[in-house]
Amino acid sequence: MVTVYAAMRDCFRVVDPDGEKAVTAPEFDGRALECVAVHPDAPDRAFVGTFESGLWRSTDAGATFERVGAETVDQAAVMAAAASPHDPDVIWAGTEPSRVYRSTDGGDAWERRDGVVDLPSSDEWAFPPRPHTHHVRWIEPDPDDPGHLYVAVEAGALVTTGDGGETWRDRAPGSRRDTHSMATHPDAPDRAWAAAGDGYAETSDGGETWDHPQTGLDRTYCWSVAVDAGDPDRALVSAARGAREAHTAERAETYVYRRSGDSEWVRLDGRGLPLGEGVTRPVLAAGDPGEFYALSNRGLYRTTNAGDSWEEVAVDWPDRTADQTARGLAVLP
Repeated sequence: MVTVYAAMRDCFRVVDPDGEKAVTAPEFDGRALECVAVHPDAPDRAFVGTFESGLWRSTDAGATFERVGAETVDQAAVMAAAASPHDPDVIWAGTEPSRVYRSTDGGDAWERRDGVVDLPSSDEWAFPPRPHTHHVRWIEPDPDDPGHLYVAVEAGALVTTGDGGETWRDRAPGSRRDTHSMATHPDAPDRAWAAAGDGYAETSDGGETWDHPQTGLDRTYCWSVAVDAGDPDRALVSAARGAREAHTAERAETYVYRRSGDSEWVRLDGRGLPLGEGVTRPVLAAGDPGEFYALSNRGLYRTTNAGDSWEEVAVDWPDRTADQTARGLAVLP
């Protein structure tokens, strides 16, 4: 059974797409949610980061949550979280200001992995709405190498580590400066995909260099990217013309695009997925082969044919989410 963990700006749901809503987590009503992380080998354990209330963990598949890491994670804004594909007990978290933390026991104890803000480019990092700070927007562990991670700082750099955060490498040639999300694939070593405010990018050499296939992508403020579990040559990305069109409901106009192999990007209009005017940027996630999920202010949608057609997944979102952005989406096949 597929389970979907979905977070809007101030509410959280755990959903069985083929049945009824599974869980509503009351702990998050009214909180500013930022990210979601789960691991397929630990399906009852989920992590949710919040902007003002730190990192929260569930050990009962989302029925209840408790805050974790408050003694070590000094920042109350946890903007990114990820579970290592190599070990379900290894969890990563990123904060504002930009810091990276790791737990090796499933979230009980945490340690800071220093050195990120010591990189040469850090003097140039700034998040435009709050220009005197910046944050870790995304952490993407490499499914082929447990020590290798991509860490996206919004805004300013995509940095990497090859030794689990002991040391860090600054911006690689061609990497984007405003990466919002990333994807990797267990069947595609050294490949990674990035959706950034300054465009789409992908690497085939573990982040040493980056390419920017943009043909057909008529919006280049990219927010979310997902790769088909059954075909690493097929990717979906959500994009708008700029930040206001992506994040602000009254000005929103966003779309989802698909690319297969070396072909051009194709916009997935008219296939049952709400797109265009009034739609805030969808957050995307891959499920089984050919299956994708998209979460926006118009609800949660699923495709089982790689985007050719979409159907809504019934979720009892509050009316207020029609003016919100999706914050996190994780799928357990």
